[in-house]
Amino acid sequence: MLKHLHIQNYALISHLDIDFGPGFSVLTGETGAGKSIILGALGLVLGARADSKAITDGEDKCIIEATFDDTIIRRELYANGKSRSFVDDSVVSLQELKSLANKLIDIHSQHANLLIENADFQLEIVDAVAHNSAQLEAYQAIYARYTAAVEEWQRLQALAKKSQQDADYIQYRYKMLDEAELREGEMAELDEEQYRLSHAEEIKQALMLASLALNGGPEGGGAIEAIRSCRLEDAAPELQERLESARIELKDIAEEAEKKMASVEMDPQRLMWVEERIGKLEELKHKFNAESVEELIRMRDELGEQVSRMDSFDFDIEQAKKAVEKEKELLGKAGEALTKSRKAVIPGICEKLANDLTRLGVAHAKIEIAITPTADFTEHGCDEVQLLFAANLNQSLRAVSEVASGGEISRLMLCVKALIASTKGLPTIIFDEIDTGVSGSIATQMAEIMKEMAKHRQIIAITHLPQIAAQGESHYKVYKADTDKRTETHINRLNSEERVTEIATMLSGNAITDAALQTAQELLNK
Repeated sequence: MLKHLHIQNYALISHLDIDFGPGFSVLTGETGAGKSIILGALGLVLGARADSKAITDGEDKCIIEATFDDTIIRRELYANGKSRSFVDDSVVSLQELKSLANKLIDIHSQHANLLIENADFQLEIVDAVAHNSAQLEAYQAIYARYTAAVEEWQRLQALAKKSQQDADYIQYRYKMLDEAELREGEMAELDEEQYRLSHAEEIKQALMLASLALNGGPEGGGAIEAIRSCRLEDAAPELQERLESARIELKDIAEEAEKKMASVEMDPQRLMWVEERIGKLEELKHKFNAESVEELIRMRDELGEQVSRMDSFDFDIEQAKKAVEKEKELLGKAGEALTKSRKAVIPGICEKLANDLTRLGVAHAKIEIAITPTADFTEHGCDEVQLLFAANLNQSLRAVSEVASGGEISRLMLCVKALIASTKGLPTIIFDEIDTGVSGSIATQMAEIMKEMAKHRQIIAITHLPQIAAQGESHYKVYKADTDKRTETHINRLNSEERVTEIATMLSGNAITDAALQTAQELLNK
């Protein structure tokens, strides 16, 4: 329930504080007094789009705060166009604010009457009365899985089609790399072998010179023999030991050089093969725009996976199709349960709306709700709902927008709100001039319906009709007053005497007559 509304620096309101009570409350005031301003401020705190032009001229920001039974919502709007939202002094996003507000209050303005022509709203009416939210949630969970399965099936089909189109090219590239028999580290090995083969003569000559320097020729004279001839055991035994170690190391080097020299061969054919292999690898690197043989190997493996996937597409697509069919079967059953729940309550809805419309002066009102299957599954089930209406004898049932007048739509919408209010559990409903197009005893009946709704929730009605204003348990008047600086909007809760005067004014205008005062008192007494 809305308990208090605080508005500061919004449009013509510099400061406003008003308490609201339970039951049925009415707001009245002359056209242009500022009722829509108050409603606009309330809409802002409930998450409506912010406009910095709404800030009172000369002020930096405006604040709107609404106090409900268990929470306080505040919206601050700044002159630079920014705004902030708070729930119990904690900053929240605008989406979070809207989500909470939708559970606290419903503002029904005149343009909302157009909702009655909307197929989704008509379906919402049926579902609200059917109390099938659990069934709808179950259906929507399956629907989410079904749509995901369909998307996966379609994705695989598209991928298979594209892969088929690219199959020859992919297989050609894979075959080219696969037949190349690539090995990691191969290029480094080939570069080293190419160097040895192309420089074999110089390498052999260098090894031979090293061997001669160490071993000497047939007549001796090598470094190893020279070291052996040194005898320093007596003069410097430690040097003699080091010389012996050096001799052994040099002998080992000489033997290794001789072995390498024997292994070095002049092999022009091998050199040609190595150079051709290097050229082939360089050509592949250029063709595939790769930096190394290792990158070519990665490409080969990826292409190989694509080739393998081509072979498995048929299986994957068949499995995806089975998943779609499984979810579709479950979805069909869940949709049938929803349809059954909806059809079960339609007769009661039609009867209730027709009776209430008769009460509101549409004596020959006829209502029918047609349910037809949709072409495909939708998020809300397999049903298309259309509310058909006739207001006169021998008039065929047709869509509301085709046959109902503005006053009839207002009355029908009030009946709908009364029907679904308890099912939605909203603690507060605000009617903004829902009485458009009605008067007299019909207005009294509309007020009676709102009073009945107010037994279980807070109802606030903005009205121009004295018959409705008189039925309110609390009566608030919105008015404008001039100050030295500007015109400002105010709101006051009226006492008993003030109510008589206000309702008399609504009956006869500013020139209040005794008859108007008497009629106002009679309306209040009723």
